[in-house]
Amino acid sequence: MSTEPALTDLSAAVLARGGELRAGGTDTTARQRSGVSPGPFTDLDGIGRLRGTTPLPGGGLRIGALTTLAALAADPQVRGGWPALALAAGTAATPQIRAAGTLGGNLLQRNRCWYFRNPHVGCFQKGGTGCPAREGDHYFGVVSGDGPCVAPHPSTLAMALLAYEAEVEIHGESPRGVADLYGDGDGLHRADHLLAPDRILTGVRLPTSLPGERAAYHRSISRAHAEWPLVEATARLVLDGTTVTHAAVAAGGVARVPLRLPEVEAALIGREATPGQLAAAAAKVLTRCRPLPQTGYKAALFRDTVLEALEQAAVPSTAG
Repeated sequence: MSTEPALTDLSAAVLARGGELRAGGTDTTARQRSGVSPGPFTDLDGIGRLRGTTPLPGGGLRIGALTTLAALAADPQVRGGWPALALAAGTAATPQIRAAGTLGGNLLQRNRCWYFRNPHVGCFQKGGTGCPAREGDHYFGVVSGDGPCVAPHPSTLAMALLAYEAEVEIHGESPRGVADLYGDGDGLHRADHLLAPDRILTGVRLPTSLPGERAAYHRSISRAHAEWPLVEATARLVLDGTTVTHAAVAAGGVARVPLRLPEVEAALIGREATPGQLAAAAAKVLTRCRPLPQTGYKAALFRDTVLEALEQAAVPSTAG
């Protein structure tokens, strides 16, 4: 008989005690130390069945929510069928954090705004009535969107999973698209996702990859190692000769939610993947940009990061 705690019991514990669920603890521990998140914490770490990958009928893949970023990056199934997800997981944070941080934790982590992370400063995210970053230092803030909070969403894996059209599993509920965890961003001024505190994310379902698809992930950062991306992008392309027949492009670090970029995709499909056409497609993101006073630099960086991902995905050497 299994000695693992039941998920319903863990949900009930959060409802009864308050606080938060905790997976790898890389983010919750940091917030606890700073005094932003006092707990109590209900640990998921002992739920072994939430780890690892399982092939799905038809060629898809299920990834348990407690699978670490390091395991995700090294998994041969992920590397072969969904390479941009493996690349995204393998470049996040530091080796130590990748060894402890989990898929579910990455999707549900809190933003990195220093005002939110300061226990002595009030803001929307902590139940206050304002966004001190909007009038203060928001150099790393959003460049797209008009919501009340200006902190970019921090999840690299959510952005990559958007491009792969993945679904998330929530205990006791039907699977839903990754985008449904976040909505359009306007509702994220009190949190960084829409999941209720007692709901448990159990896994992610990846659909089968497309025949002949090529994929790439690129992040633009301000230093070489252990840095949160200023902008990041994932691109998936299928080409018939030099003509793009399928495109899925997503970006992170620019808005309150990870973004799928249908305007870029539409500018690619049915056209040749020439340097000029890739550049024209990437430039479509500029129509989304409404920079804050200090984030004007992100508009060009947004365009160029998407272009780099497209260029990498368009050459055969980056295929799965």
